[in-house]
Amino acid sequence: MPTYIKSVTFDCADALVVARFWAAALGTDVDEEATAERAFVEAAGWGGPNMWFVRVPEPKSAKNRMHFDLRAPETVADEVARLSALGARVLHVHEGLTVMADPEGNEFCVE
Repeated sequence: MPTYIKSVTFDCADALVVARFWAAALGTDVDEEATAERAFVEAAGWGGPNMWFVRVPEPKSAKNRMHFDLRAPETVADEVARLSALGARVLHVHEGLTVMADPEGNEFCVE
């Protein structure tokens, strides 16, 4: 029997800040026991991996080797505007795809 992805873990400077962003972006909640040291976000809906956010002492220093590709529920422009209001920033704009960064610089795509 194959394995499955139970959770995805982010190293970050402030676990609560990044967890709040991703919870809002994905339409779910941050666990009530979350702190700046360690935070948990349960997957919205069935089947997605849960997310952990853990404070680490070192800063992000290079481009992610792995990233999320998010599917915009309406237009890419609308979703980019919504995510920007939550604290993300646009890094690159391509036809049908926008590369963004969360509040701590973790890259992701909106398509």
